[in-house]
Amino acid sequence: MAVEITMPKMGLTMTTGIVGEWLKKVGDPVAKGETLVEVTTEKIVNSVESPVDGVLLQIVAEEGDELPIGGLMGLVGDASEMGVSAPAEAKAAAPAGIQAAAPAEAKATAPVLKEEGAAGGKIKITPVAAKMAREKGIDVASVEGTGPNGRITKEDIERVLAAPAQQAAPATAPTAASAEAQYEAVPYDGMRRAVGDNMKKSWNQVARVTHHVRADASELLALRKKINEDIDPDGKVTVTDMLLKIAASALRLHPEFNVTKEGDEIRRHKEIRLGFAVALDNGLIVPVVRNANRLSVLEIARETKRLAGLAKANKLGVKDFTGSTFTLTNIGAYRSVDFFTPIVNLPEAVILGVGRTVEMPVAVDGNVVIRPMMGLSLSFDHVVIDGAPAAVFLATLLKLIENPVKGIL
Repeated sequence: MAVEITMPKMGLTMTTGIVGEWLKKVGDPVAKGETLVEVTTEKIVNSVESPVDGVLLQIVAEEGDELPIGGLMGLVGDASEMGVSAPAEAKAAAPAGIQAAAPAEAKATAPVLKEEGAAGGKIKITPVAAKMAREKGIDVASVEGTGPNGRITKEDIERVLAAPAQQAAPATAPTAASAEAQYEAVPYDGMRRAVGDNMKKSWNQVARVTHHVRADASELLALRKKINEDIDPDGKVTVTDMLLKIAASALRLHPEFNVTKEGDEIRRHKEIRLGFAVALDNGLIVPVVRNANRLSVLEIARETKRLAGLAKANKLGVKDFTGSTFTLTNIGAYRSVDFFTPIVNLPEAVILGVGRTVEMPVAVDGNVVIRPMMGLSLSFDHVVIDGAPAAVFLATLLKLIENPVKGIL
């Protein structure tokens, strides 16, 4: 019996996913657990594996198609079932326009977009090809489609892009096209759109308040130097690692801050799961260090390096970036920002922003001395947490940063 391959749910906030590259063709044998297709979500690219041994019977949704959770992507089953059609109820899970492939010799086809040609006629083109054409400024009316019934495919657009550009006639006057070429249009989609949408959602939904303070980082930096004295360069502890350990200690003392707001519930979590922001070329992602209060600072350092490496290689698993209860974002390395307003990472209620550490004069015991001062910005959802308790929590963080042995060992 044919088994449906559907869009999986790969995160608490995921509602849709975009079908990526199919690694198998219709008719190819597949083994249980073998990767069939890649799926792009708002945060990562992930793989969908075959649930059974058999062959890929049908591709219903092709590269570039956006499907809801549960949307039908394809069918896997026995070779004797080649040509089987997807059941009607499964088709209903896919967005309008996505159809199952015809049986017999017809190959599973991608949904067809119909665009107006120069003469007003309809042009058949797949979604991914249409997107590529729009991004590259290609007139699809001039492209010869090699797909079924003359449909324009991704390969057709790639062929046009690979062809040598024709020599243009000398322009006698600036045109709209030449003016348009003065900038590069970057599509607002993929991870960039997902990050923007999530930030906007948090900004609009959270009754945010931010407390700011400077912390004397003298002892923190001295302890870091001592910890790293006999450690291999690849395993050295960073300031972020130390701050994560300190945050875990503070949350253990103040469990009312280790919370998420989900629907009408405020959930106080027993496990401390710390998110830390990692900047990527096209956005950012927040990997999660689980059971952070049970880990030593050296164990946290190993885990952050592992997760950051996976994030930059686009290989994070769903568990690696979901379920955090508190987030830390450190932009101090850029040395350009003292304080800022970090945006709460929903459904969490608190986020700690860390700015640069700058040597400056401060008063200590009636004397003016030069100390490395670190900017801290604690943002919180006032619906969940009041200002006075937030000030107490920030005071605990401040104390542990200035006396790091208490927060780290």
